[in-house]
Amino acid sequence: MKADIHPDYHEITVVMTDGKEYKTRSTKGKEGEVLRLDVDPLTHPAWQGGKGRVVEKGQLDKFQNRYGNFGLGGTAEDEDKKEAKTEDK
Repeated sequence: MKADIHPDYHEITVVMTDGKEYKTRSTKGKEGEVLRLDVDPLTHPAWQGGKGRVVEKGQLDKFQNRYGNFGLGGTAEDEDKKEAKTEDK
């Protein structure tokens, strides 16, 4: 390994949005520095699934209708027609 080409790896303090603190090792900043998070698993909608959900209701259905049979030689509408015909019989 070459000498003096790697960043300094030291201990910092991370402060979550609710005020909880923990120590970890990082290359960010200097020894003993504090990293205050603006977004973390406690507040971001991707982790919460609350009001501001990242994937809105119906998005999966919309995706399946558009790309459900991609590469299988048909469209989702074709599949729906086939299912309707088999139900009629």
